[in-house]
Amino acid sequence: MKITSKDFQHEGMIPSKFTCDGDDVSPQLEWSDVPDGVQSFALTCIDPDAPVGGIGWVHWIVIDISKDVLEIPQGGPVPGEEIKNDFGKKPYGGPCPPGGTHRYYFKLHALSNEKLEGVKRRNFLKIIEETTIESCEIMGKYSRQR
Repeated sequence: MKITSKDFQHEGMIPSKFTCDGDDVSPQLEWSDVPDGVQSFALTCIDPDAPVGGIGWVHWIVIDISKDVLEIPQGGPVPGEEIKNDFGKKPYGGPCPPGGTHRYYFKLHALSNEKLEGVKRRNFLKIIEETTIESCEIMGKYSRQR
């Protein structure tokens, strides 16, 4: 399975349009080479460089994306259920590092379940990983211009 974006390259810089310094809209993402048996997808965006401990700062959680969906267009609409992120909101929250260059991992999970139940910020990773058949990611970087 492979995930790509028309808005940034893997390991490249994320344009400010998709950050707190710009319009804070989600980038376009698409995926291909989906494995057999997929019932749905989940998508996360995490900044492991944020000074918060644990897995890092969670920018986006989307679950229950239909197995027939192979793209999220720039700025949405999001074809699934968004879960509250570390900003305390459900929509995408773009990169907004307090200092330095941070990495942002957009990770797609192909799941064996059509629907996930009881997903919250505190348990999303455990629930998603329990039903993951395969996953892939694209990483972009961002640093604020001050």
